[in-house]
Amino acid sequence: MSKREAFFDSVCKENMDDFLKFTKLHNDATEPFDLDEVVQEVSKKQREALWNRLATLLRGAMEDFPPDRWNAEDRDDAMEVEVPPDLEHTMEVLGGVTLVVMASVAVIQDGDAYNSLLQCATILNGLLTSLPASQVPLQQAVFRLCEAWWKKGLLGKEELGRTAFLMCLEKSFMLKKPGAEIQRMWALHEVLLSVDFQSEDSEDMMDLLLRCFLSGNHIKHDDGKRFMVFLFGRNVSFIRMIHGTIKNQLQFFTKTLTDHIAEIYFRAWKKASGEALEEMETACIQDFMQHAILLHRNTPVHPRVRQILSYFHKRKGHHNLDEMLHRLYKPILWRALTATNSEVRANATLLFTEAFPVHDPSQSSEKMDETVQKQLDALVCLLEDPQPMVRSTATLGVCKILAKCWEVIPPTIITDFLKKLVVELASDCSSPDVRCSVFKCLPIVLDNSLSHPLLEQLLPVLKYGLHDSSEKVRVAFLDMLLKIKAVRAAKFWKVCSMEHLLARLAVDSQPISKRIVNLLFNSFFPVNQSEEVWCERCVTLIQMNPKAARKFYQYAHLYTAPTNIAKLMLTIRRCLNACIQNTAELNETRSSNKENASVLEDVLSVSDTASMASLLEVVVILWRSIRKALEHNKDALQYTVSKFGAVIPKYFNTFQEERCTVPLILLASLLPPASVPTFRSAVGVLSRLRNMEPGAQQSQYSQVIDCLCSWGQASDTLELITHWLTEALPKTASKGNASRKVRITEPVEAKPDLGLNYLEYLVGRAATRDSILPRGHGPLKQLHKALGAWRSVLYSHLSSPESEASVPSAETALRAFTMHGRLSVHLQHAVSEGRDLLASLENMAAWVAERVLPFLVRPGEAGPAESQLELAGRVVESFLTVCRDMIRVGLGDEEFKGHLLHLCSLVLLSEKGYRCVPLLVSVLTEVAENYVPQDALGQEEQEVGKQDGQSLVILGVVANVFQKVLEVLARRMRKEPEEGQELCLAALPSLGAFLQVVTAWGGGTSNPLSGVFSTISAAVIVESRHMLQKISHAQEVTRPESVDDLPPLSSTLLTVVLKSPPVTRAFLSEVKSSVDSEAIDCLTGLAAVLNILAVIRQEGKARGETKATAVSVQLQLQKHSSVTAEEEGHAQRVIYESAIKSVNEILMV
Repeated sequence: MSKREAFFDSVCKENMDDFLKFTKLHNDATEPFDLDEVVQEVSKKQREALWNRLATLLRGAMEDFPPDRWNAEDRDDAMEVEVPPDLEHTMEVLGGVTLVVMASVAVIQDGDAYNSLLQCATILNGLLTSLPASQVPLQQAVFRLCEAWWKKGLLGKEELGRTAFLMCLEKSFMLKKPGAEIQRMWALHEVLLSVDFQSEDSEDMMDLLLRCFLSGNHIKHDDGKRFMVFLFGRNVSFIRMIHGTIKNQLQFFTKTLTDHIAEIYFRAWKKASGEALEEMETACIQDFMQHAILLHRNTPVHPRVRQILSYFHKRKGHHNLDEMLHRLYKPILWRALTATNSEVRANATLLFTEAFPVHDPSQSSEKMDETVQKQLDALVCLLEDPQPMVRSTATLGVCKILAKCWEVIPPTIITDFLKKLVVELASDCSSPDVRCSVFKCLPIVLDNSLSHPLLEQLLPVLKYGLHDSSEKVRVAFLDMLLKIKAVRAAKFWKVCSMEHLLARLAVDSQPISKRIVNLLFNSFFPVNQSEEVWCERCVTLIQMNPKAARKFYQYAHLYTAPTNIAKLMLTIRRCLNACIQNTAELNETRSSNKENASVLEDVLSVSDTASMASLLEVVVILWRSIRKALEHNKDALQYTVSKFGAVIPKYFNTFQEERCTVPLILLASLLPPASVPTFRSAVGVLSRLRNMEPGAQQSQYSQVIDCLCSWGQASDTLELITHWLTEALPKTASKGNASRKVRITEPVEAKPDLGLNYLEYLVGRAATRDSILPRGHGPLKQLHKALGAWRSVLYSHLSSPESEASVPSAETALRAFTMHGRLSVHLQHAVSEGRDLLASLENMAAWVAERVLPFLVRPGEAGPAESQLELAGRVVESFLTVCRDMIRVGLGDEEFKGHLLHLCSLVLLSEKGYRCVPLLVSVLTEVAENYVPQDALGQEEQEVGKQDGQSLVILGVVANVFQKVLEVLARRMRKEPEEGQELCLAALPSLGAFLQVVTAWGGGTSNPLSGVFSTISAAVIVESRHMLQKISHAQEVTRPESVDDLPPLSSTLLTVVLKSPPVTRAFLSEVKSSVDSEAIDCLTGLAAVLNILAVIRQEGKARGETKATAVSVQLQLQKHSSVTAEEEGHAQRVIYESAIKSVNEILMV
């Protein structure tokens, strides 16, 4: 018996094992048995017999092990590794049947009776939902069978095709790269023709179909787009569902996805007809039009809606598109252009100008001309709109229209439009946005080359746009000039003269300067010409405007290669050398020693100090601009250094004027000290510092200090400063430093103020500070010690208002005292590893408390003079400022913070310490901010507990000091109201910052600073209650309408509280807690609380918390209802009635 006959005999229930063997042979690639060949080679009668036997086999297998037992077996054996034998056997039978049915589908011919085969396919399709989850291969085989059945077009294809389509649809959402599934889905899209979209059975499928419009993979795929276009035309009611789905997610789409969505809408509109076309136009496209007009521009949906409509507008001229746009815009666009709301008019203007001309091509020529003329008139009206936003939008639209329709618009109308833009709107003094819009939009017109002749005549009117008061207008103007230059529409210097451009380059900001340099670059740095020409242009630019020249070469490196910059530097060097040689008196022929003399010899001379100095400045600027590039090219750096190092001494000898010396020093600072032999020991440069006049400006010594720092010899400067500070001290104060040696070779007058200027410059800039801090402990320690010695001078001025002439001024002593503290901070950060410098600052705090605070008292006959009081206050403030900054950068430990807070308390206790209240509050802010809780993940619980214990003590002191601050403010308000008011105003910023830090801790008992809000609420309520208690007549009872109506201190504190919503909520929470705990239970106290709540309500802050607090007050007020028994006009009764009225108004909002 052959294998074919054996296979036919095996297709029965009795020979089921043999049937499974044949299916395994088919799946084995090494075996020649192939089911496809077997089915193809048999006769029609044999195939039908095979299908009948196959259906019987399948039904028998289902009877032996029905589907309702599959899931039960699967659940019972869920914890087992092996599948139950009966289930496994049944699954193998189903797989074999599926193989035979799949092979049979391909050979079905007309006239075949395949009812049995249809029964098998239907049974397999029905079993899909019952298959165990582990049978994925079998599920895929059945899906392929359903797909093949649909493609063959056999009986029952609708149900099987729906299964195949749903499989592809679901799979396309699960895969990361679903391209193949989307293609299969499109191949099966006609399955949906048999689906009833009105049926409830189709709801799940419709949800899946709508998901396609939210999937980027489907939207971007070509077959996905075809499928979604098909869905738009499938059912009229489904169109609205699709459109609603897209609108809901439109704000989350990227620009690219939105372009694809617009393409889908456009293709769906082209393909639609009948009711679907009408629905597409009215429910989708016109809906987008209305949204584009009515939505606010700042909403995320508006730009996406406009992008979709722009897709349609760009395809104007397509069959029926112009007519459709005209018809859909007609009922909404023209009305919107004259709407009251300016944003609506602006949005409508965008659409109108983008879709221009909005017309019906089927109209007659006369009618169309009339329509276009009306629209042009409407554009003129929009350019004259009272709202700047509309005028700006109309400007953009007109420029786009002119660029697009230049050939068809009459020349007179074009001229009128351009004159309107150039003459009127470009100088619109009411709005910089309109002026900016003109300059931004004219380049759009320049894209049309036909506009160049007319614009060449009109653009010079705009020349003053370069000097507009608004930076963005100047930027737009220069962008327009760059566009003019790029398209060669006109000579840009005819629009705006070179003199104006250079004048603006010299003084304007970076964005402006960079654009001007870009505009003028080829004029003054023609890279395609010789290096001598570059130098000539450089000299020309210097002679035209030296300051502009410096700016030009500051940004020149952005528009050319570093190699060209280096070449220009060396060319300028040759030019300077030639000028020096021309002035020298030589006995032999100069040409033998002359180094590449330039044609500039006849123009320049050494006596022209301004030009020489400017050329040297340009060299420095150019070198700095390519410094990093030179560092990466060692050969170029070495060559450049050697060339300039060889001539620097000659330059110093030749150019003696101060104007030339400054850039020479800067140039020398760019060279390593070994390359400048004359200055290798730095004596020449250091002598300049030593010989400076005491009143020298920073610009005179900054370059010298930078030069020394760049050579690594900043320690010489430190020694000079130390020497001056030591020598300037009174002899009694400097004996301790007599043995100290400073490397100064000649006696020099001590200049402590100038030395402090040098030190401030060194410490105040990151580059110089980094060069002195790592220089070892020696020079800095000596300088730190010398600064500390100036405390004695400071105390002598505090002790006696009239100091001896030999004693340095109090101002100098105060500066030295402050620099001593600042240097301590820097040394603690960069040098010291212990707390020696912290201890030094603590000693300074003790000195301030012991020696300075006694002078913070009222001046008088027995007390200090006014000058002593003033000086004492400045000493305290300078020291507190240093300590505050140190805490801010996280350098102070708990011990230092304790000393600082103790000093703050002593300052408040002094008679005139209230003057320091704003600074004291800022100190409290920095201390508290150091303990604001951070994420404690990863920290050991023990460490966290230890940190909390340390912080509680410090924060408790902070709360106590803050309470003293409020007490001091209240005391000043009572004694000196005007001075107290000024003090409160000065403290507002620091109070606000402090409360923000307190709020950062959160609410509840875990906040160690919760007492701060208790103090504030008590101060505000007590002051307001005190005012109410003084009322003796009913007429005096009033309710505050604003913060200004409250008592002075309450007004200040509440102003701070209301500036921050979290602070306001924390304040109200504390007030409510006080009311609920009956800490405030008297009538005047509750009335005071309501006055505060009324002010907060007027400000519109924390409405929920305000109402909750009002409810608590209302409950307490009920206890005082007996006061209504008093006679009318009684003060207490009036206060009660006013309170009831206030609480009702608050609760009714």
